[in-house]
Amino acid sequence: MASPIPAPFAPKNILLIKLRHHGDMLLTTPVINALRQRYPQANIDVLLYKETRPMLEAHPAIRQLHIIDRNWKKEGGWQKFRHEMALLSAVRTCHYDVVINLADQWRSAIITRFSAAPVRIGFAYAKRDHALWRWCHNYLVSTKKHNQLHTVEQNMAALEPLGISAEGAKASMHFSAADKQKVQDALVQQKVSGPFIVLQPTSRWVFKCWEDEKVAQLIDTLAADGHTLVLTAAPDQKEQAMIAHIQSLCHSQNVVSLAGQLSLPQLAALIDAAQLFIGVDSAPMHMAAALDTPCLAMFGPTKLQHWRPWGENNRVIWAGDYAPLPSPDDIDTKTEQRYLSAIPVDDVVAAARSFLHD
Repeated sequence: MASPIPAPFAPKNILLIKLRHHGDMLLTTPVINALRQRYPQANIDVLLYKETRPMLEAHPAIRQLHIIDRNWKKEGGWQKFRHEMALLSAVRTCHYDVVINLADQWRSAIITRFSAAPVRIGFAYAKRDHALWRWCHNYLVSTKKHNQLHTVEQNMAALEPLGISAEGAKASMHFSAADKQKVQDALVQQKVSGPFIVLQPTSRWVFKCWEDEKVAQLIDTLAADGHTLVLTAAPDQKEQAMIAHIQSLCHSQNVVSLAGQLSLPQLAALIDAAQLFIGVDSAPMHMAAALDTPCLAMFGPTKLQHWRPWGENNRVIWAGDYAPLPSPDDIDTKTEQRYLSAIPVDDVVAAARSFLHD
């Protein structure tokens, strides 16, 4: 592709595109932070799915968020077309100097092209080895090493044409003073006054979860050590039911639930105030790592290389160290099987205690 962009290049307006889930959005923050550091005067905007907006809406480096609502398609062809045209118009009006497309969808490539930005960076995905993809981007970054890299490192590679290195890449999660206040009020209401541990045992995918009985044993053991535990989960009905079941199995009174009561930025404020986060492979786990809260993460058949918590203050307990696991690519995501079941309670307790006694 085109040679690297000459050094004095100083963009005024930058657009970053990523159309994925909540955790993925958080893992774009090292790119946003690196762009802010290199171009302190630039306006940085992000295009994302509407439901993932809470992950980035309080980020101080972002000027505005362009939104794609997945419900547009339910409104019928003409209405959807009008939404898409309005989005393209809003993007063009911003006169971007650089568009960095971290997504692999055709839609993101078309938006990149129609932005009319002079610098349009994308990834040379094998599945997008097509003239149209090349026409949409004038800088394509190789993905040959992606299978060896963490998602953060993959994202940071998109900055190579700008001469920005992946070294020191730092994720971040932001929340407002109002979010912090809401959390403090919720803790007071639950009579939590001292240090506490946040435990998020749920995921929208059951195959990423540990058994409820083991979670309850973990809670009772840590509570017997004198720790207060705060349970969290999404507002989702299945996750709420799982939390209620775990609570019914606990013997200790030293556990409270804020499950389903907090927005994602409020959950971030809670995790930021915690002495330890314990959870499964999920967006809150990535939030804990980004907030530098000590993080104990339990993993099953997920690509650890890509999705482990990013940062220094983390420990992963992997079910594959205790029993054979299926390949992450072969998982039926709708399965009710809990692949973390091989992880013994004692090892999680020991890891938690090592963090708490540091």
